[in-house]
Amino acid sequence: VQLQASGGGLVQAGGALRLSCAASTRTFSNYIMGWFRQAPGKEREFVEAISRNGYSTYFADSVKGRFTISRDNAKNTVFLQMDRLKPEDTAVYYCAASVGGSYLRERSYNYWGQGTEVTVSS
Repeated sequence: VQLQASGGGLVQAGGALRLSCAASTRTFSNYIMGWFRQAPGKEREFVEAISRNGYSTYFADSVKGRFTISRDNAKNTVFLQMDRLKPEDTAVYYCAASVGGSYLRERSYNYWGQGTEVTVSS
């Protein structure tokens, strides 16, 4: 499975971005999909995840009420809508696919995209 993330860029605080992650697989709906991020000098951290059918989502407290994950299984794509961005959201954002396990843990994810950079200016 190959994952291609896109949509990053430079935005002012309070602005919005929508990240996309396209998967090259015919069994996209078999995977839990997640977004992680890694800020400069910090470890990679969990952001949001979505169940296989899209009915359940999970998010980190730091993005509650501002970020929304969604997926389109017909288009093999997962999205991350990021609103009311803050400078502390600056990071490289990675999408990942998991066949199962804890959605919070990196080790549960079997495939990773290359990352897309998000910079939020104050």
